[in-house]
Amino acid sequence: MKITVLAVGKIKEKFYTEAVREYAKRLSRYCELSIIEAEDEPTPENASPRQEAQIKEKESERILAKIPSGARVIALAIDGKAYDSLGLSKHLSELTLAGSSHLVFIIGGSLGLSDAVLSRADEKISFSKLTFPHQLMRVILLEQIYRSFRIARGEPYHK
Repeated sequence: MKITVLAVGKIKEKFYTEAVREYAKRLSRYCELSIIEAEDEPTPENASPRQEAQIKEKESERILAKIPSGARVIALAIDGKAYDSLGLSKHLSELTLAGSSHLVFIIGGSLGLSDAVLSRADEKISFSKLTFPHQLMRVILLEQIYRSFRIARGEPYHK
């Protein structure tokens, strides 16, 4: 199984970097993990809706250019399908059984994902109705993928 996290922007805080590194290490037992960063666009403090649309469009072009061919694309979006941890584990296992050997999870920037990226995605999943910083979302996503593998293999995990 190959898993790619395609995220807009770089991680700036050391504690997020360390958490991502820790989960990447843990996941190395279960899958081949890669993290690809698409450059983010600076967003002015009081950006107009037009400016925001332009920023999302530029980020969208960068994201779409980096999606590996043949991969199943899963966009993280507030309006996506919500799972609990057991349900996500089951879903990822079902995708694998159905022949998806490469999953790409897309995390947008501060303005979210464009319609073009959402349309390209094979599915959308939501981790909450809440909005999380995209740097923190990487940690949350990696932790849940790790938890999914542990659940699928009947290994202990914290509830």
